[in-house]
Amino acid sequence: MHSRDNVDEFDVPSSGSFGDDEITAQLFRSAFSGSAGPKSVTRRWREMTTEQSQEAWRSLFAWVRWLVATYQLTTSVVPDCWWRHPEIVAELYALHRAELASYTTDDPGFGPLAFHERLPHAVERLRTHTRAAGCVGLQAHKEPAPRMLANDDPAFLDWCKAAHQLVPEF
Repeated sequence: MHSRDNVDEFDVPSSGSFGDDEITAQLFRSAFSGSAGPKSVTRRWREMTTEQSQEAWRSLFAWVRWLVATYQLTTSVVPDCWWRHPEIVAELYALHRAELASYTTDDPGFGPLAFHERLPHAVERLRTHTRAAGCVGLQAHKEPAPRMLANDDPAFLDWCKAAHQLVPEF
């Protein structure tokens, strides 16, 4: 693999004028080239400061509103109380970030297509999360029951002490 300094030297043999190999090469060039403008940052929700969280919520809410209206998503996909379900928020945030990343200045046009290829899969996952949340059938928000795994189980502590990787005996 070449460094960022050798981006222009990245060549993939192409069987045709614009075959799969050329598309792959363009995608790799795009991934390794520097950006012309400032990049937006994708953050982990659990590591955000209060200010970062407030900005992320404002941005995400505006984007979800656009997504629901543009793609005519029903409450069985994005319930009105979506923001109260961490699994739905995580899916929507990932989709939001993917859509933003698909419209970069150095993208030769494949980003939006890739976003739209992934969208139906995300919609199905959202539908599954919404069904599991149970809010749509009740026509009201159903508070999710938090589940915390115990980290002091003696069996788990013993498990942590043992090696679990298979080591080839050569």
